[in-house]
Amino acid sequence: MYSEKVMDHFEHPRNVGEIADASGTGTVGNARCGDIMKMDIKVENNIITDVKFKTFGCCAAVATSSMATEMVKGKSVEEALQLTNKAVAEALDGLPAVKIHCSLLAEEAIHAALEDYHKKHPQGE
Repeated sequence: MYSEKVMDHFEHPRNVGEIADASGTGTVGNARCGDIMKMDIKVENNIITDVKFKTFGCCAAVATSSMATEMVKGKSVEEALQLTNKAVAEALDGLPAVKIHCSLLAEEAIHAALEDYHKKHPQGE
């Protein structure tokens, strides 16, 4: 049902945790499935230097959170805003159709953290 990459990111998630002095935080959820994702980002000189997540949800929710953090870490804020759920799913070698919403939550969580960053730092850092 799940690809080897999905299982690897589920069993060995990357960037789990919280950032105490986060530049931006985004929390999103899906009432239909009960998944909740929280993403913290640390931005220095317009680059995401650290990103951590906490996810309550299924295997795909954890895997997409983990992959999304890997995909934006080291990127500029503008590059991270280009992250799509399709790119997350493709990086995991696909998701079952009924789990695509998990990749959308990962995209939304990153975007919510970036939106929070922009509210807190309207001129950048």
